[in-house]
Parts: sequence; structure tokens; C-alpha cells
Amino acid sequence: MPVRVGMVSLGCPKNQVDAEHMIYNLREEGYEIIPDAALADVAVINTCGFIESAKQEAIDTILEFCTLKSEGRIKAVIVTGCLAERYKTEIRSDLPEVDAVLGLGANELLGEVIKKVISGENVDMSGDKYSLLIDARRIVSTETFAYLKIAEGCDNHCTYCAIPSIRGKLRSRKIESVVAEAEWLAKIGYKEIILVAQDTTVYGLDLYGEPKICELLKRLCRIDGLKWIRTLYSYPERITDELIDLIATQEKLVKYLDIPIQHCNDRILKRMNRKSTKAELIGLIKKLRERVPNIVLRTTLIAGFPGETEEEFEELCEFVNEARFDRLGCFAYSCEEGTPAALLPEQLDEEEKRRRADIITETQMLISDRLNQKRLGENVEVVVEGWDRYAECYFGRSAAEAPEIDGKIFFTSAAPRAVGEYVNVHIDDIMDYDLLGRVSE
Repeated sequence: MPVRVGMVSLGCPKNQVDAEHMIYNLREEGYEIIPDAALADVAVINTCGFIESAKQEAIDTILEFCTLKSEGRIKAVIVTGCLAERYKTEIRSDLPEVDAVLGLGANELLGEVIKKVISGENVDMSGDKYSLLIDARRIVSTETFAYLKIAEGCDNHCTYCAIPSIRGKLRSRKIESVVAEAEWLAKIGYKEIILVAQDTTVYGLDLYGEPKICELLKRLCRIDGLKWIRTLYSYPERITDELIDLIATQEKLVKYLDIPIQHCNDRILKRMNRKSTKAELIGLIKKLRERVPNIVLRTTLIAGFPGETEEEFEELCEFVNEARFDRLGCFAYSCEEGTPAALLPEQLDEEEKRRRADIITETQMLISDRLNQKRLGENVEVVVEGWDRYAECYFGRSAAEAPEIDGKIFFTSAAPRAVGEYVNVHIDDIMDYDLLGRVSE
């Protein structure tokens, strides 16, 4: 009987793609893949280690499965991903019940490691993080869309971010490799692909001497079968006029842009080693809205960065009110060891950081409510993602909502609907960040 393996993947879409690669390899090696890791022989926890909350989630999940192991319900627990890469020694010393810890460069050895732990060995494996494959075969774990990782690592070196030390420098895939995978995804039925990287706008700089995101998008738009192409993590300073024109004119490129700006105050931006100024951010937002009517803009912010004064925080609040992003997430600054920002003076206490993040979040809730009110009466194309048995209706997304991070559209339908089907929905009401409607026949 084959060994049953279940994987829990935490964190960002890029980490999820890594998990899908590992699952493919395990299946090819003869392991049985179990959707519910709690019912498997071996549980693999693919962790995130980006900020404190993500680390805590990873640790809690590891402990949960170690408890299942102590109860005899599973045989082994293996930890992979960013937390494993960043804290191999600490995991081993603090969580001795973990059977194996694999750094990112050892992902391809997971099958071999499972054989060892099943036979009773306690294993740690590392490897060169630059050997992490970004164009390997995978089993896609999502239904109505597929993430497509176009690059690994990052050269931006924002002072608060540990990603360069965890995942290494920028390594882009060749255009032909990305296009080939997108063609395969379209062939097996995926109509929406979502490009992900630490910074999608810098894609290709390391290979071609200049960013090639526009050339890549043009190639992807020519693929038959694709309906929606979305990019996440687009840094503002590299959003060029050519990219804006592409979004405006290419039908398959959804009118949606995720722009992580983190702050608006020039002094704080400089301390973060961000390349934009407040004036440039305001100019970019204005240009995008002028040239791409009805574009949906999403961003992320950090509140409570070291040395952020009350006046600078108030400036950020005013900016949020004036910019009126369609989607916005705000995080309390997480002091990450090994980053330059961790050594800065004037670190704010946790309570104050959370207070500031909560204020930004509450401000955005009011903005989102007003923006959603304007959508009442609209007819929008929605991809069906499932049936909510509590609400007794279907749910899905329009092109204005990215999966897993934005709200949903709940709707009724007189006829049965299949997951992946596209339907026209009339928006009748709102509920927090979500919209309510009915299929317009």
C-alpha cells in the first residue's frame, strides 16, 4: 500500500506554487496524495516565514499536526518552505517532534526524505536556495484560476523585508517557459491565470537586461482559451506607460492592478528603501484612472514603521482617504530579525502599531462600503466558484476581485450552475466587503 501524504500550504500564492510542484513529484514517485493532511500517514507543512503573524500561524499548524502524531493518528511531520529555510536550527531545537526540516533548496528531495522518516530516521536537509525550481511540473490545486510564477527571489531590498535573505536574488523564467506553461494551463481548462513574483514589474531584468513584463503579457494575450490575465505585486516605480496602455487596450488583461506602496510619506518611504515619492504615487494613481477607466486598484500599507511620527501617520490616513483605493490591506509593522529596519531606533510598541493599523483598516472599510454602494444595479460577469450551503446561494468573482484576497459575489440562480461557468449577475445589495445579486438571464 503506498504511503499517504497530505500537504498544508501556508502563506502567499508563490508558496502555493512550490507546494504544487512538490505534490507532483510525490505523485510521480508513487505516493498517494491525500487532500486532508490529518488523514495522511505523513503531513507536510509548507510554511511562510515572512512576518510575525505568518510565523505564528506556521508554528501553530506544526504543533497541531505534532499533536496528531502523538495521538498516533499520523506517522510523521515534515516542515518545508520559508520558515524551514529561515529557522532550520530553531525548529529542530524547539520542536523535536518534527521528523524532518527541509530548506527551499531541498524541495526536490522530499520523496527521499519521506522514505527516511517512515523508516524511523530523523532528517534535516538543506540545499542551495538558488536551485529551487520555478518551472517544474505541478498539480494545480485551484479550480477556477491558476497561479503562474514568473520569477523567484527579489533584488529590491526593502529594509523591512526578509525575502531576499530567505529566497535569494531575482531569478526570472524565460519567456518561452512561462508561455509554455500558460498554454498548458489553457489546454487543461483554466481560463484565468494570475502572474505572481516578488515583483512582477521587474520580470526579465536579470535575463534580458531590461524588464520584459510587457512582452510577456503580449505573448500571453495571444493564447487561445485564456479569458482573464491578472498580475499581482506590481511595484509602482516600474509601472510604465507601455504597461498602462496594455492594460487599457488588451481585452484579456483584467482592469485590475495590485500596487504594494507600503506608505506615502517621503521620509518613511526612504527609510523603507522604497523608490517612489508621494508625488509620484499620486501621479501614478491619477494616470491609471485617467487612462484605464474603471480600473480596480489594490495596495498594501505598513503602519507603525520605526520612527513613524503621529503626524506622518495622519498623513497616511489622509492619503488613504484621498486615494480611495478599491482594495487595501494594512499590516502593523513586523520587526524581522536580520533586516535593516530591525536595527532602526524609535521602534514603536506593539499596541501602538496595532492601533494605527486598525485605524487604517477602519478607514478603508468606510471607503469600500461607499465604493460598493456605487456598484448597486450593475450587471457584471462572474465566474462561479461554488455553492454556499449556509447562505443557500452560489458565490464567485468578477474581474474586479482577485481570488483569496478580495471579497466575493454571492448570487442566486434559477438554473443550476457549474464551478468555472461564467454568468451575468445583477448586483442588488452589499454585505461588508461582499456583494449580493442574482443571475440576469
